[in-house]
Amino acid sequence: MFYVYVLYSVKFDKHYVGMTERLEERLIEHNQGKNKSTKAFLPWIRVHQEVFQTRNSARLREKYLKSAAGRRWRKQNIRPRGATE
Repeated sequence: MFYVYVLYSVKFDKHYVGMTERLEERLIEHNQGKNKSTKAFLPWIRVHQEVFQTRNSARLREKYLKSAAGRRWRKQNIRPRGATE
């Protein structure tokens, strides 16, 4: 199984989209500062996840969520807990 996930930093009002086979371990790694792209925005909470059977299908969804259209979709469909608008 492959997962596409969206993390949210309440402190910095920032999203991060990623893909993994190890969902729980990956969140721990992000919050331990092991990822160069996310370590400056700790802590992270997972606000969305999707499951895929193949790496290719997960990669395509990840790319979409990182695109302009995907950012619009995230803004309309993902409401982080603890965030104010």
